[in-house]
Amino acid sequence: MSLLQQSRKLVTAVVLILVLTITTACGGNVAQVDRTTNPPVVGRDVAYAQLERGNTAAGQSFGNWVVQTSRGLVTDAYVRDNNKLGVVISPQVRPNEVRTLTRSLVEGFRKNFPNQDLTVLVYAPDKQLILTARYDVQSNQVQYS
Repeated sequence: MSLLQQSRKLVTAVVLILVLTITTACGGNVAQVDRTTNPPVVGRDVAYAQLERGNTAAGQSFGNWVVQTSRGLVTDAYVRDNNKLGVVISPQVRPNEVRTLTRSLVEGFRKNFPNQDLTVLVYAPDKQLILTARYDVQSNQVQYS
């Protein structure tokens, strides 16, 4: 790998980590939703866009935040049950950058939804699943598959 490619990869990772860390720290607290309650029933008056990003208010906010702060790296995101994040990456994300991006997403997701096991699903622009990251709160480890 050339020095230019290594530098680009490193700069991309650092910028994404900084953006996620700074905006998470400055974004205020996201309310933790009691997971023992049933999700709200969706009525006809709920807009489709609300269902796209999250099935809870906190999930909706986090999904919107991921897309807005990704600077074009993530084209779509959704959060389900405050413990599963799915993202669709843009074509500008290179294959060797997917894992670094996923690591940053796991870190931001963990900070906003603490004390629980989390899953991050990364989809290619054609909506095919390309990477799954599972964070285990007890071991504080992330497994990629």
